[in-house]
Amino acid sequence: MPHEVMEPTNPSDRLAADTVADYEQVQKELKEIEILVRQSNDEVSKLAQRNVQLTNKLRQMEMNLDTYPRKDIREVYTAAGDAQMRLFMMRGQVEQLQARQQNLERIRALLEKVLAALGQGINPGSSRLAATGGETQTAMIARVIEAQESERQRLARQMHDGPAQSLTNLILQAEICERAFDADAGRARSELGTLKNSVKGTFQKVREFIFDLRPMMLDDLGLIPTVRRYVQEFRDKSGVAATFSLSGKERRLAPHTEVTIFRAVQGLLKNVQEHAHASKVQVTLTIQDNLATTVVEDDGAGFDVDQMMASAQEHRSVGLTAMRNQIELLGGHIQVESSAGRGTRVVFELPVE
Repeated sequence: MPHEVMEPTNPSDRLAADTVADYEQVQKELKEIEILVRQSNDEVSKLAQRNVQLTNKLRQMEMNLDTYPRKDIREVYTAAGDAQMRLFMMRGQVEQLQARQQNLERIRALLEKVLAALGQGINPGSSRLAATGGETQTAMIARVIEAQESERQRLARQMHDGPAQSLTNLILQAEICERAFDADAGRARSELGTLKNSVKGTFQKVREFIFDLRPMMLDDLGLIPTVRRYVQEFRDKSGVAATFSLSGKERRLAPHTEVTIFRAVQGLLKNVQEHAHASKVQVTLTIQDNLATTVVEDDGAGFDVDQMMASAQEHRSVGLTAMRNQIELLGGHIQVESSAGRGTRVVFELPVE
């Protein structure tokens, strides 16, 4: 008679079993994403070579525009625009996959900590689990899931309002150019110039979107140069006098710590730009042996902290609530000080491994 596997009945046992299942799923998704990243990088290399070839051909054609038939001009411009768009989108896909990969790695580390807290080693084949704890670990997992969904919602809104809208406008402009070729060559050249400028603007928007999604220099150079550059770009674009200062020795931190600090600074500065009506903001990062402390302080309108937090919980909105969840999941602490007309000061600490 075959051995029947008994389902755990104790809440702690069920939590541990569910956590192991989640861990196995994360491992599976990580393997799949590794394959997709390799394939996407190969495609980016091919598209980059194709883009260089078409760009060179386009330059040669522009130098001798009068010698080319209109049909050839149209085909080259169409092929070049299509190659650029495909390359931009494929690079964006690679960035999204890499961001997803980093996120899954953080979730895997969190699940390992949960299993350790439950007294479980990583043994996916085991059907009998000896676990301790309950509600605290369940809340932790729920917060991880909520943080994931909040990030997906934010990215979906950014993609819809940014690159997707810009690409729609480019398609309309391309259709205008196509119709103008048969009717008025001079107007067609003018429309192509407008289209070229629009493509440049869209490219810049896509680059900004990719940087917001996952800045490559965060992986290459680390937290300090990335925050310093982001604060500078924030100052240039928003007009708010933003400054950054570092206290302690500049060094690399654990990847999940660097990502969390950068995302928090990024979110807080966006709040300053959209809601605070501030004239200046100061970002200060202090790195000690076992603690990283970040302070973001502005002279804006301020708000009632208790009322804002209560409203955020009621409407399940992102922002400071999601930020607090992420920081606390990593063993950190965040404190918000604000009042109407007196600006806002946010301080958050994260342990440094």
